[in-house]
Amino acid sequence: MKQKIETELAPQAIGPYSQAIKAGTTVYLSGQIPLDPATMELVTGDIAKQTDRVMMNLREVCRAANGSLDNIVKLTIFLTDLNHFAQVNERMTHFFTQPYPARSTIQVSALPKGAAIEVEAVMIIQHRSP
Repeated sequence: MKQKIETELAPQAIGPYSQAIKAGTTVYLSGQIPLDPATMELVTGDIAKQTDRVMMNLREVCRAANGSLDNIVKLTIFLTDLNHFAQVNERMTHFFTQPYPARSTIQVSALPKGAAIEVEAVMIIQHRSP
């Protein structure tokens, strides 16, 4: 059985998908790009600023699923320029602690709305009694 996870504190889906889906104790978070959830406008500026916005968006979706960034076990990062790899790594240390999630980083030719970064995640949470 799957459950839709949704929050107004992260950007709304810009297509036919959910912000996240919970199946048992696993939550699959859709890719987040650096959209400001209040305006749905792309955050511009350097990759550090864009990475921070993506991580804040992911954090809010995690919270909506009764979890946190600490519950993420796998990240997939999509970059339009792998030259940003070191800067993204540095920003990640502001959002994650040891043990860090497993991760893949892939260079792609383009991302939605012209974003430079997109991050998707898998999170494991414990069942909570009502």
